[in-house]
Amino acid sequence: AEEDLLENKPEEVPANVTRDRIIVISIFALFTTFFWWAFEQAGSSMTIFASDYTDRALTGDSALIFKIINTIITVVPLLVITYVLGMLFKQTFKKFALSNFWLGLSFAIIWGIVIWMLVREFQSDTTEVAASWFSVLNSLFIILFAPLFAKFWQSRFNPTGPIKFAMGLILVGIGFAALAYGSMDIPLGAKTASVSMIWLVLAFLLHTLGELCLSPVGLSYVSKLAPVRLVGLMFGIWFISNFLAGVIGGWTASFMDPILDEHGLSTFFLIFTLIPIGAGIIMVLISPIIKRMMHGIR
Repeated sequence: AEEDLLENKPEEVPANVTRDRIIVISIFALFTTFFWWAFEQAGSSMTIFASDYTDRALTGDSALIFKIINTIITVVPLLVITYVLGMLFKQTFKKFALSNFWLGLSFAIIWGIVIWMLVREFQSDTTEVAASWFSVLNSLFIILFAPLFAKFWQSRFNPTGPIKFAMGLILVGIGFAALAYGSMDIPLGAKTASVSMIWLVLAFLLHTLGELCLSPVGLSYVSKLAPVRLVGLMFGIWFISNFLAGVIGGWTASFMDPILDEHGLSTFFLIFTLIPIGAGIIMVLISPIIKRMMHGIR
């Protein structure tokens, strides 16, 4: 098969094929910049939105549900890590007894802090969700949905790489559309508001689904498309694009207050809606050309 031939004899790949594949990597790196530019708002404008413009106070059944969910996503990973450390102790305790003792003691202290935190949380009549808590949702949704995406990519419905890129871009844009809709009633220049948390949760869900579409696929294609002698350089270019996305994203987030004062917070989030979705549509349109330039790489 052509794929096997290309993978087994990379040194014999024609120069024009190598050139086309490097161009494809460059296109992917450009489009991934749009994705991470929007996605990294989670650490800036979305955190400000959670802190100042989201109603995070819970009472009654809502508070109880949150406490249960928070307990599960805190305790379950800790149990897994505890199990792994226990297995590690069995193999290394005789050789590194002192190190294992201090590591075990440190972990016991962590367990103590977690139990104290959860007990205090359950004893409280009201609950206020910390603004930083929403960033946990990304990891939670990855754990929940990554196996489903892996199964889907292995099925006959598996789309091509460019289409997966487009899906990621469009999903992150739709996530910001949810925030734009949820913040429509916030007055110009408002410093605080009480928007429902559902919009922030929905945004993190859509952003994570977009990340599952784009991020693993991008890294995979860099390793497959890059010539052996240039793999390191191509990965460097790839991660530089991620770096630039973070820098530009932070710079864009600095305009949150001026845009809020003049046009409203909804307009600010619409910027992160229209640009990624537009980039996703362009990726769909050029996907046949990109697929041709990949010369058999899937």
